[in-house]
This record gives sequence, structure tokens and C-alpha cells, in this order.
Amino acid sequence: MGERPHLAVIGAGPAGLAATLAAAGRGARVTLIDSGAAAGGQFYRQPAAELRAGRPQALHHQWRTWERLRDGLREHVKARAVSHLTDHHVWFVERRLPDGFTVHALLGPEQQDPAVVHADAVLLATGGYEHVLPFPGWTLAGVLTAGGAQAMLKGTLTAPGRTAVVAGTGPLLLPVATGLAAAGVELAALVESADPRAFVRQSRALVSQPGKLGEGAAYAGQLLRHRVRTLFRHTVVEAHGTDRVEAVTVAALDADGRVRPGTGRRIACDSLAVSHGMLPHTDLAESLGCRLDGPRVHVDDEQRTDVPGVWAAGEVTGIGGSALALAEGHIAGLSAAARLLGTEADPGEWAAAAKSRTGQREFAAALDRVYRPPAHWTEQVADDTVLCRCEEVTAGAVREAVDELGAGDLRTVKLLTRAGMGWCQGRMCGPAVAGLTGCQFTPSRRPFARPVPLGVLAQEPDQPTERGPS
Repeated sequence: MGERPHLAVIGAGPAGLAATLAAAGRGARVTLIDSGAAAGGQFYRQPAAELRAGRPQALHHQWRTWERLRDGLREHVKARAVSHLTDHHVWFVERRLPDGFTVHALLGPEQQDPAVVHADAVLLATGGYEHVLPFPGWTLAGVLTAGGAQAMLKGTLTAPGRTAVVAGTGPLLLPVATGLAAAGVELAALVESADPRAFVRQSRALVSQPGKLGEGAAYAGQLLRHRVRTLFRHTVVEAHGTDRVEAVTVAALDADGRVRPGTGRRIACDSLAVSHGMLPHTDLAESLGCRLDGPRVHVDDEQRTDVPGVWAAGEVTGIGGSALALAEGHIAGLSAAARLLGTEADPGEWAAAAKSRTGQREFAAALDRVYRPPAHWTEQVADDTVLCRCEEVTAGAVREAVDELGAGDLRTVKLLTRAGMGWCQGRMCGPAVAGLTGCQFTPSRRPFARPVPLGVLAQEPDQPTERGPS
């Protein structure tokens, strides 16, 4: 008797976990591959076991959902329906002819040793990464992304400083601010560039998800209890300090998104957590040739991409939060399992998840219209501000490439300045360079999703192989 069809799920956040449980429950073999040391992704990140956290749930909401996913994964692993591979950093997914895929990964923190997983189909749940816009002083020690501050709290039970400012725009700022305050950090200010009136204009879509509104109200209540000063329609224009950040200057924005002259105020702090939203992590999807709709992977009603045998779910198909990721992952897992097992996919199996997906997508679209970065943020970027941290390329060099050297697209700017040629391959600076130059930001198709040692590329085909559950 032949082995059951094998599905490789890449990413163990909400979407990947939901997909794994759904596909395994439907009868497919599943290998769950993730770069983390434990399942959960960023949203369900847990403290290291060595820290012996007494109440890790204090850093999370939807804890019962996490327990259900965690326990379900353990049961499937115990039953040998799922193989969970941790510390596997996927750098390439290879399509095998006539069918099937080979997932290539690097092992452990050093990412030097290779491993491969052979599968009949692949489900991409690779999540997203933060969108950060530069400003003078953003490279100072103590300035980090909002997600980075949250990861420190959840994963190491430490805070980035004693006095913090949380700034930028987007729903992520609320849990980060309340988490820092609950951990004993003095929150000097929460600086949000969105206009409160924008919430009113999107009220119809927002009130359709009362659970989300209740979650936001709970965060607001916590901020009030901690007496956190909230500045709407404000933005950080500069971070000050020598060895590390010592203060930030924030200023009010006018209706057009420009800094209003004379409104700057200096706020003392030793840490600044800043974020301007999220972008989908599409590297693996692009290398497979999947169609993109703007920055996100295009999928159909079953979460199938246009590449046969490839499904996608979660933030990679559009930023929308954990509830949307769970719904999409559930649908993708059921669809992939059904088609791998040679049966017709039945939308009735995931009708509730599909209804949730529709509502969550509408809610996410409304939030996207509310939380927009300041339209004229580039006016505050001085020529000596570093845009590309990996290659230390300044805004002045990028402007010179356009204004004096005639660069008209991001690739030419990259060739002339080296912006985007560093370790992160433009993930951090790409949107900023696009905004500063006026070029359209389009994800760059790379052959590999992360840097790979030459020794790994030179290995023979019989390199170490990880196999799925029998």
C-alpha cells in the first residue's frame, strides 16, 4: 500500500497551525516546517522554557485558541500524522517534475547545515514583516520596531528600556503599548498618525466585528489605567541621542499629512518602538512563480495560488490579523487535503470559516484605510539620514541617483547606490527607497528567500533529508 499524500506547511503561526490541524484531521500526512524553536509564530510567541514563566498568558489574548492549536498539534504529532520540524529556515521551494516539491532549509541558529523535505503539495503560511519608515535618528540604539519590542516581551520577558515611546500607525501599536506598560515600563507617549475621524468614516465596516471593537476598547482601557498620553495625528520627526536614544521630537500633522510648523515637542525616553504596518512575506511564493496582487499572494476561494499544488494562507495573502489567518489556514488545509486525497473539495466543510474570512477581510480593508502612513513623510528625511542600514546608504545618495544620475526605477537606484544589496535584501529599506524616489514599490523576485552558504549550494543531491510522518 502506498503512503498517504504528503503536504508541507511552511510557517507555524496561526495560519500554519490551523492548516496543519485541518489537513491532518482530513487524512493527509503533514510536515510543519518553521524557523522558530517552538510553534506559535510571532503572534503566539512563548517565553523560553528556561525562564519558567509563571503566567505566560498575561502577554497574550486569545489564549484558549492558542491552547487548542497547541494541544491539537501535540496530538497529531503523537499519532504520527504530523511531523513538526523546528529551527528549519526555508530558503527555497523547488518544483519537481512531473509533480511534487522539494523544500530546502537551513538548520539551527547558525543556518549552516542543509535539510530537505519532499512533499506532494506545499502550503505557504510565511506571515509578514514590519513596514518601517526612516527618520533622522532611527538607527540609534534603543530604537526598534514595535514587533521587535513585542517579541522581546513575549520571548525573553524583558523590555527594551525603562521609559518608552510607541509610535507610527496601525493596530499593532495598541498591544505593544499595553504590554510594555503592564511590564512596568513607563510609557511616555503613544504617538499615532491616524486621524480619529477616519474611524468614523469606516464605522459601518468596523462595527461588523464587535469582537475586534471590544478588543480595541480593552486596550484603550488599559492605556487609561496606566495614564498613557495618546497623541493622535502626530508623528515622530527625529530621535535624539549619542550612544542611544535619549529623546524624540514629535509633531502634529495637518489634514494633508504634513508636519504642522511650530508643533514639535520633545519627549524624553530611552527606547522607541515604531511601526507603520505590515507587509506580506512573499519571497517563497515569488520564487515559485505565484501571481501577486500588489504586495500579496493571489489566491482563490480555496486559498489556492495559480501554481498547481501550492496553497497560501494568512498574512502572505494580505495583512488581516490572527482571526483572518486562522480562517484562511483552516480552509487551505481542508482544500489541500481533499485534493491530495483525490476527492472533490467541498466548500460546505469550511462554510463557517469562509463567512469569517469575508468579514475579517472587510474589517482589515477598513483598518487599512484608517491606518495610513503620513502622506508626506519623506519631507522629514534629511539627506544624511541612513535609508539602507545594511549598506549605510543615505537619503542624499538615493536622491542624487534620481535627480542627477537619472535613475527611474528601484533596480537602477539599487545598482547606483547599493541600497537593498545587504543582508536583508531590501526588506527593510525597499518601501522607504520607493517612497523617497517616487518609484513604484514591487517586491523583488529573488531566487532564494534568505542568504545561503555556498557550501550548501555546492552539495550533491544526496544531502540530508527530513521525511514526513509515515
